[in-house]
Amino acid sequence: MDEARLLSAPLLDRFGFHWQLRYYDLPDMKAIVKRSALLIGVPIDEDGATEIAKRSRGTPRIANRLLRRVRDFATVERDGKVDGEIASSSLDRLAVDHAGLDALDRGYVSVICERCDVGPVGIEAVAASLSEEHGTLEEVVEPFLLQVGFIARTPRGRVATAAGFQHMGLPALSKVPSGGQGGAQGRLF
Repeated sequence: MDEARLLSAPLLDRFGFHWQLRYYDLPDMKAIVKRSALLIGVPIDEDGATEIAKRSRGTPRIANRLLRRVRDFATVERDGKVDGEIASSSLDRLAVDHAGLDALDRGYVSVICERCDVGPVGIEAVAASLSEEHGTLEEVVEPFLLQVGFIARTPRGRVATAAGFQHMGLPALSKVPSGGQGGAQGRLF
């Protein structure tokens, strides 16, 4: 996902400063959810905003999508107000877990956990197991999983970290990396 490498050095130098985008933290995400709810006319309380913000993966676009889905549940099942209870039950039914992982994300981590006992797993094997394109996995699924430390890329392939095993409710193997910011590689010597 490093598009900067596709630009020539002279062209890249003309931009002067290179920014790297980061995921939003929880307080910022809550503010975004509250503001979006105000803009679309959805009454929301603190617990509802917190629940949506926690499951939005630090991404406003995802928070807004989740807010609209939760609004639909609140409108059909209640008086239209989004509180923590309706937000939690709605997101559970939409299969978005407490870390913000959806079915594809959990499937990805699950495939790696299941095959981790034989060593690192190549992206092509994961893609074949999930019937997904490897480019989709590399560009859409992996960045967040690396950021939260559920998987790690190694020169030999992908591995699940201890945090990934724990999130999936599986016992971690002894050779599993402890997690961190996605760069879990052991020392060579």
